[in-house]
Amino acid sequence: MTHLFSSFNLRNTRIRNRIMVSPMCQYSSSDGFANEWHLVHLGSRAVGGAGLVMTEATAVSPEGRISIDDLGLWKHEHIPYLRTITSFLNDHGAIPAIQLAHAGRKASHSSPWKGDLLLEPDDGGWEMLAPSSIPFSAGSGMPKAMNSRDIEKVKTDFISAATRALEAGFRIIEIHSAHGYLLHEFLSPLTNKRTDEYGGSFENRIRLLLAIVSGIRNVWPERFPLFVRISCTDWVEGGWAIEDAVAFAGILKENGVDLIDCSSGGIISGVTIPAAPGYQVQFAERVRKEAGIATGAVGLITTAGQAEKILEKGQADLIIFGREFLRDPYFPFHAAYELGEDVRWPDQYLRAKKKN
Repeated sequence: MTHLFSSFNLRNTRIRNRIMVSPMCQYSSSDGFANEWHLVHLGSRAVGGAGLVMTEATAVSPEGRISIDDLGLWKHEHIPYLRTITSFLNDHGAIPAIQLAHAGRKASHSSPWKGDLLLEPDDGGWEMLAPSSIPFSAGSGMPKAMNSRDIEKVKTDFISAATRALEAGFRIIEIHSAHGYLLHEFLSPLTNKRTDEYGGSFENRIRLLLAIVSGIRNVWPERFPLFVRISCTDWVEGGWAIEDAVAFAGILKENGVDLIDCSSGGIISGVTIPAAPGYQVQFAERVRKEAGIATGAVGLITTAGQAEKILEKGQADLIIFGREFLRDPYFPFHAAYELGEDVRWPDQYLRAKKKN
């Protein structure tokens, strides 16, 4: 059997292959509610053979949304339709997973195809929160520096969303702490200028995320895995670096995290990132080998052969495909053809399995 189509076990969860659908914002919700678009978008990837299907960044509070059209899980009413989606994913062999997120100082915008504009209160916008009052870029708006009450609310919001995620039928949670969103803003010295117990030293800057991990692990069943997505480097001198990521990954492992989703960048604007095929795999490899924790590799991984080599070399445990799944919901079937692997197709599609 190929590496890409071998199963992968975390805690009591068996993932049928090493193919994960990356959390990709759809900007298609109203008041945080999932709808038919999300069912078809996520469900078709399960039908297409992905082992793990993860929702987009799902806001833990209304003010935690990137845009007014983001998916959310801040109230009980969000649960029923999400349960419909997770049931469908389960029925078609995929592990349903959810990424919980807070946008921080990148919040209160319109969707990308609506201009990605800062929304003022009169346009339905809301106050942005951040560890320090530093805007992301010129024209992006000034965030409010969070006080102790704000920080406690964020902790509670993540933990409450995790409880709802369980009721909605998800079997893996990922905490989003990358790409310049709130929890990443606390980690990076470029955006965290606090002088209290949440700022300054490495130990202080990781404090909030560790508290959220601990809180979620207390309500999340022992049998279910917990992931954390981090930016392994800010790509800026004086920012969060791969050495920080490795050290933090080891601490996260000791606190009940099972896999690190290794991405990078996003903390400040105008940064040149040397993007190329597989450019972030190096981070997944270092974290896996030096911190001794499972990792997911993401970033311009587009072919079965490329993914197979990453796994063969022991550089990661899961391959996280993003844009390739937007192009092709049935990528796993095509990858299996490429690698000479015989995988199960849905009964409804069997007549098309043979190409001749």
